[in-house]
Amino acid sequence: MVKWGVLGTADIARKLVIPAMEAAGSCELYAVAGRSQKKADQFKEEFGFEKAYGSLEALLQDPEVQAVYIPLPNDMHKEWVIRAAEAGKDILCEKPLAPSYEDAKAMFEAADRCGVHLVEAFAYLNSPYMHALKQEVQSGVLGELLFIDAEFVTSDYNEKNIRMQKDRLGGGMLDLGCYVVSEVLYLTDADPADIHACGELNSEGVDVLAAALMRLGGHCRAACTVGMVLATDADNRIDRLEVRGTEGFIRSRTQFNEEGEVGFSVVSSGESRSVTLTAPSNYVLEMENVSRYFEKGGEPPVTRELSLRVARVLGEVLRQIGY
Repeated sequence: MVKWGVLGTADIARKLVIPAMEAAGSCELYAVAGRSQKKADQFKEEFGFEKAYGSLEALLQDPEVQAVYIPLPNDMHKEWVIRAAEAGKDILCEKPLAPSYEDAKAMFEAADRCGVHLVEAFAYLNSPYMHALKQEVQSGVLGELLFIDAEFVTSDYNEKNIRMQKDRLGGGMLDLGCYVVSEVLYLTDADPADIHACGELNSEGVDVLAAALMRLGGHCRAACTVGMVLATDADNRIDRLEVRGTEGFIRSRTQFNEEGEVGFSVVSSGESRSVTLTAPSNYVLEMENVSRYFEKGGEPPVTRELSLRVARVLGEVLRQIGY
């Protein structure tokens, strides 16, 4: 059992990650911290935490806390990852870890210096769906990879939503682009080059639509498109992936973090087949895998190398679109 401290009271913690901690057999809900005692006490009562702290720093000073989960706004990740590392805590930090390669590198260096683990919280990468998809892509069944098209588009958000606040590092590329970029790089283990990006910024300077074109090595190219431009409807979103090779293609419309029956289709050498799996909660899998990694070492569910590559692409895209 890992004694967890939750460093913040964001919706993703309340709705997804803390319930996953409850369901995972390897997590103890020990402490929660908010930026007010009232909010922390609400979480303590709702979930049964042993301790509630009215400041983030107070939780880090608790010697019983072994690991922290950080669901803070994007602009606070770097500061509190480094503070948690200096307090000797293992760290699971919500995606996107950082808006640039330089920031991500500094965060991992702090973890190394302090002798702790740092993992980026891409819950979807714990899914058996993603593992099966990667196995197909890297099996050679498609021949030489030529092109990957990844798209994630959601509803339009108003300027009061944290996803659209510039000072919180909001916008489509950081909120959604981290998914499609990490997906492409995870499936190919590529170190992308020749990154070209364009985007539409709103009056606040936040990207509502952006696209990145990348070369992944050999003859393979990728296009990653993200946006916050659809009608305001919770069911109105686009999750699309297509991988093309010289011998066939894979097509999927499974949503990021989708549970239950999921899958994709494979067409190779003129023959078509469907791959269907049953996926439990990605968040429960994430908490089990991360806790195991913190306790026993080995391979983290999201590697440092992947996080650094994603941060490098995100930073370059943001620079090119004038974010």
